[in-house]
Amino acid sequence: MKKIGILTGGADCPGMNSVIRAVVRKSVQEGCVVTGIKNGWNGLVNNDMRVLDLRMTSGILDRGGTILGTSRMVSPLPTETMSAIYENYRRSGIDALVAVGGEDTLKIALDLYVQFQLPIVGVPKSIDNELSGTDYAFGFDTAVNIATECIDRLHTTAESHHRIIVIEVMGRHTGWIAVQAGIAGGANFMLVPEFPVDIDKLCNALQERNRRGKMYSIIVVSEGAQIKGHFNPRAESPDDHHSRSPKIGETIAKLIELKTGCETRVSVLGHIQRGGTPTAQDRLIGTRFGVKSVELILAKQFGKMVSLKGNKIQCVDMSLAVSRRKTIDKDLYYIATAFSDI
Repeated sequence: MKKIGILTGGADCPGMNSVIRAVVRKSVQEGCVVTGIKNGWNGLVNNDMRVLDLRMTSGILDRGGTILGTSRMVSPLPTETMSAIYENYRRSGIDALVAVGGEDTLKIALDLYVQFQLPIVGVPKSIDNELSGTDYAFGFDTAVNIATECIDRLHTTAESHHRIIVIEVMGRHTGWIAVQAGIAGGANFMLVPEFPVDIDKLCNALQERNRRGKMYSIIVVSEGAQIKGHFNPRAESPDDHHSRSPKIGETIAKLIELKTGCETRVSVLGHIQRGGTPTAQDRLIGTRFGVKSVELILAKQFGKMVSLKGNKIQCVDMSLAVSRRKTIDKDLYYIATAFSDI
């Protein structure tokens, strides 16, 4: 192995640059050259690449986003796109590829590995922490810390104005951010996709809090949370599962006001959870993942994804990582409900 390629795909995420930096440093140490592929899989479609060296990756550890740029493609790709990726990869002289990304990016990597036997290693990136095969993906810790800080700040305004505040966080299919940030931020209720909420039961609990003299409440809601007996506008088909839909936080806030008469406000954190400086934990995980990915390439263990299991860096088959979404730990959710009045 003399030439290693790396791309970052899907949504931006704190910690991507730590992976790039680690791949370059470890590769140079092993006598390899690194080619950075620009803007995710589009870089191989458009043949847009550049050589990465130690100088170019110096000082990027604390930077959010990715110096390579990114784009989102959804598997399965059209046959002509897959062929273009394969041909440009073959002509580039790259010996093996590191694909850094979430579910969509890794599904495409798996397709290329299966169809063309491309020597590929995956690195998991997930704000939602929904990838199977790893305890944590980088980006998640930063998102939880940002969400927790926002919850802390909204406590004071909710208490001052005697309001209910609904805080919508990321988590289209899983509630990892809502539960962990909710527990850490002292939220009163946490609503997640895995456990649909009974809106009447929630409203009764809010009114009971008022009767006990608790004149404000904080509700943390995953963007994919479900309401029992209500239409939940979540797109599920492979073609449109990234399309925008009415925000669940707004829906829940309107129902609460209608049923309780309590003044309710909504704060949608959105992309603020993705931006800015990565936490020390995400920098460390990204660095460890980057080093391990190069080691897997040198050992010719392709079709694998780097993973974190019990604080040990390991690897799993990429097919396992994208076979299903990792839902929240039930024990963690029941800890959350212990601090909830529902």
